[in-house]
Amino acid sequence: MVTSTPPEQSRRLAAGALSALAAGALATAGIALAATGASAADANLVANPGFETGALTGWTCTANSGSVVGSPVHSGSHALAAAATASDDAQCTQTISVQPNSSYTLSAWVQGNYVYLGASGTGGTDPSTWSSNGAWNQLTTSFTTGASTKSVTVYLHGWYGQGTYYADDVSLTGPAGGGGSSTPPTTPSSTPTTPPTTATTPTTSPTTPPTTPTTPTTSQSTTPPPSSGYAHPAYFMPLENSPQAISDIVAAGEKQLNLAFVLDSGGCTPAWGGSASSSVASDTTVLADVNAIRAAGGDVAVSFGGYNGTELGSSCGSASALAAAYQQVITKYKLAHVDFDYENTALDSNTAVRFGAIKILEANNPSLKVSLTIPMTTVGFPGSGTDEIKQAVAAGARLDVINIMDFDTGLTSGTEVAQTEAIANDAVSQLQTIYGWTAAQAWSHLGLQIMNGHTDQPSELFTQSDFSALLSFAKANHPAWFAYWSVNRDRACDPSVPHNWADGTCSSVAQNPWDFTKILVQYNG
Repeated sequence: MVTSTPPEQSRRLAAGALSALAAGALATAGIALAATGASAADANLVANPGFETGALTGWTCTANSGSVVGSPVHSGSHALAAAATASDDAQCTQTISVQPNSSYTLSAWVQGNYVYLGASGTGGTDPSTWSSNGAWNQLTTSFTTGASTKSVTVYLHGWYGQGTYYADDVSLTGPAGGGGSSTPPTTPSSTPTTPPTTATTPTTSPTTPPTTPTTPTTSQSTTPPPSSGYAHPAYFMPLENSPQAISDIVAAGEKQLNLAFVLDSGGCTPAWGGSASSSVASDTTVLADVNAIRAAGGDVAVSFGGYNGTELGSSCGSASALAAAYQQVITKYKLAHVDFDYENTALDSNTAVRFGAIKILEANNPSLKVSLTIPMTTVGFPGSGTDEIKQAVAAGARLDVINIMDFDTGLTSGTEVAQTEAIANDAVSQLQTIYGWTAAQAWSHLGLQIMNGHTDQPSELFTQSDFSALLSFAKANHPAWFAYWSVNRDRACDPSVPHNWADGTCSSVAQNPWDFTKILVQYNG
């Protein structure tokens, strides 16, 4: 039987944000343990690692942004200084020969606002990490090369409008390749995962950085997913629509969940479903689910909003009050991902308060990943949707993922798969226009969310074969994530009980339990 929250309209979700990267001072660089037998004897493979030649020997920086200075330095007499502008992130790179199937540790000492360190072309998971600590601190990350990888590109960069950053004592340890280091390309094929929270708004560059991009045509990099380890979050209502046991969801293979929905129960008080009896402050049930997911090696986001009830941004009055209400939820569940699903009367309304609050959250939680979920039309974002994104940019609020609800538009012609793909492609084009991104960059920030079984539109139906086809589409285009509404519906309906067309507790199509979830979890970016 349907609960008080209608199926899809109880689902209006927001995409869970991306997995968090630790900022600030990190552990000192360790020695990589390579599959080929790396040891403490492994030398630093970086040429001119401390810039002690007094020049950028071995390094290439975009837009002539880099120079060598005598102060400040971490050690020795010189360091790199690179000046990020509103249109360039001051990326400095070096290409280094490596061995296949080997482990490496990359580190650097950095100083400045939003400094990024990473490597691209590894043939595996390209690593990146960042810091917003203004003092000298060490960034460290690691990776394993692919079976045919013979070189990688190490990069450092700042963020748009954040001014000059400094770097020193760059180190890459692991087995040396056959050719030593070489002059790098001007732009690597990878980049970081999180952006600054107070960056100025550039006219041609995004307010958020991509994560593991392909070579861009502008100064930023691209490619999915901004949230490694959080690529297929399924939406789940933990207290409504007859929720399944977390242990059963995990057993089905899903360990990434967007939990829906937190609303206002009155007086700017966050509560599950907006119910005064389910306040976040007194909750133990959802907290137990969160702990169980994490114990299984997964993570969660909390989604604020949905189609029904009062979203906190409609009643909290000011950006600071709203941020404090959101922060209660972040603190309670120790969240690295949050999702904002402004629908119904909350869509494109009170934007100064809402995006002002998000900007505050990002300043107070530097590694927080933020997603904004937007209902779609058959030709992409509605005007209210593009306006929300532009309002976020104007407010300086970073959107790591723009999650499109690629359903409930009604099937107007052709197939469900073809229309879903066309809407996603339209959304990518719109994001390119708004942010000045390449197509690959836009895909790396797009959340592709569909719905299993019958949607709220009688002309729409997503079968298991549709999910499989769209999984292939996602794998070909690399969106930030591939998600669906909802886990609660991933089961057949009981024929002895009346159900709505798009029931909140079942799919209304013939299926085995977990059919849709098992397709979703095959997406890894």
